[in-house]
Amino acid sequence: MVTAYLLTSTAATPLFGKLSDIYGRRLLFQIAIAVFLVGSVLCGLAGTMGQLIAFRGLQGIGGGGLMALAFTILGDILSPRERGRYMGYFSAVFAAAGVAGPLAGGFFVDNLTWPWIFFVNVPFGVLAFAVVSAVLRLPPTERQPSIDWLGATLMVASVSSLLLFTVLGGSTHPWTSAASLALLGLAVASGFAFVAVERRAREPILPLHLFANAVFRVNATISLLSGAAMISAIVFLPLFLQGVAGTSATNSGLLLAPMMVGVTVSSTLTGRMISRTGRYRPQMIVGATMSLVAGIPLVWISADTGPLAIATVMVGLGLGLGTVMPVLNLSTQNAVDFADLGAATSAVTFSRSLGSSIGVAALGAVLTARLASGLDDVATRVPIPDGLDVQRLADSPQAIQALAEPLRTEVGSALADAIGTVYLLAVPMLVVVAVLAWALPELPLRTEAHVSRAPASPSVPETEPTPAVGA
Repeated sequence: MVTAYLLTSTAATPLFGKLSDIYGRRLLFQIAIAVFLVGSVLCGLAGTMGQLIAFRGLQGIGGGGLMALAFTILGDILSPRERGRYMGYFSAVFAAAGVAGPLAGGFFVDNLTWPWIFFVNVPFGVLAFAVVSAVLRLPPTERQPSIDWLGATLMVASVSSLLLFTVLGGSTHPWTSAASLALLGLAVASGFAFVAVERRAREPILPLHLFANAVFRVNATISLLSGAAMISAIVFLPLFLQGVAGTSATNSGLLLAPMMVGVTVSSTLTGRMISRTGRYRPQMIVGATMSLVAGIPLVWISADTGPLAIATVMVGLGLGLGTVMPVLNLSTQNAVDFADLGAATSAVTFSRSLGSSIGVAALGAVLTARLASGLDDVATRVPIPDGLDVQRLADSPQAIQALAEPLRTEVGSALADAIGTVYLLAVPMLVVVAVLAWALPELPLRTEAHVSRAPASPSVPETEPTPAVGA
C-alpha cells in the first residue's frame, strides 16, 4: 500500500511539471486535485487490500502533481525577490502538514476507523479546487504541444524499477535474488535509454541542459540527500516512540510537534530574510549545518533516551529543514528560464521525493537486518518463541508491545540499537548536504515576475488588467 503511493507520486512529479510548461499550470493543477480527491474517496471505500493498493496508486498520481505544481505556480506570479517570503509560508505549510499528518492519522486510528484517514482529504480538496477555479488566472502558453511519450515511459520504468528494488529487496526478495537483480537491471537500462531519448526529444520531460546549471545541480543533489536523511526522522522516530517507549500512535505523532514548530518558525523567518536582503546562500549554509548538528545525537539513541531529548533533536532538525526548504525552490526558479520553470521546480521536488522513497526503503532494510542480528543476541539471554517474524517486529510497534516480559524489553532495546544504526548511516548524508551548501552559487534575485514576461492571451481585452492570482 505504501509502495504504490511512493511509485506513482514520485514518477508523476516531473511529468506534471513538464506538462504544465506545455499546457499551463491551472489546468494541470485542477487535474491533480481532482485525481487526488477521487483516489482518496476510493481508498476510503476499498473493500479489499488489492483495491486499496490500486486506489493508493491513483491517489499518488494526484499527490505527485500537487507537489510539483504548488511551488511552480508561486514562481509564475511573483518575482524571485518577492517570492522568498511566500516560499517560506509554503514551506512551513508543507512541512507542518507532513508532521501533523502522523498526529492526525494516529488520532483516527486510535479513536475512529481507518477510512477517515482518506475521507479527511475530501473537504480540503473540494475547497482547494473551488479556490483554484475561482481565482487562479495565468496567461496561457503559446508553445506547441509535443509530449515526449517515450521519455516519459522510460522515466517511469526506471524510477518504478528502482523503487521496487529498494522496497522489496531484502524483505519480499533477497537482494541477490533473480527478481531483485532484474529490477535493478531494468532500472539502469531504462535510465540510460531515458538519457539517450531526452538528448533528442523536442520537449524532453527532463531537459538535460538543466544539469549544466550549477544552481540546479547543487539543489537537486541536496534535495536527494536531505530527503533521504530527513524522512528517517519522521518515519523511524515514531517507530522508536511506539515500539521502544510504548507510547500510543496519537502521542507519538504529538511528539513530532516540536519539529513542526521548528519548521514553521524557520521557514517563515528565512523567507522574509531572503526577501529583505536578496541573499539566499547564507541561509542554506546555516540550515544545512543546523540539521547536521541536530541529527548527530540520534546516532546514540537508546532505550534510555527520553522524550525531552527527542523533542530537542526534533526542534533542531525542524529549524534546519525549515531554513533549507525555501532556498531550494527559490534559488532554482531564479536560475532557470521561464520555459523550464515547471520542469526545473518539479525536478528538484522529484529529487527530494526520490531520496525520501529510496531512503525509507534502504534504511528500513538496514533496520530489519540489524534487528535480526540483535534478536540473535537476545536469544542468548531470553527464550524467543519459534516463528517470531523479524519483519513484522520492524514494521509494527504493536507487535513488540504485545510480547511478554522480559522479551518485550529486550526486543525494544534491540530495536533502539537498530534505529541508532540507521541514523549512523543517515548522518553522513547530512555531512554531504552541509558541504554542498557552501558550493551553492548565489545569483542576484530577479525583480521581475514570470507572469509579466509570459505572452498575454489574445482573448483578453487590452482594457483588462493583467490576469493574476487572487488569493
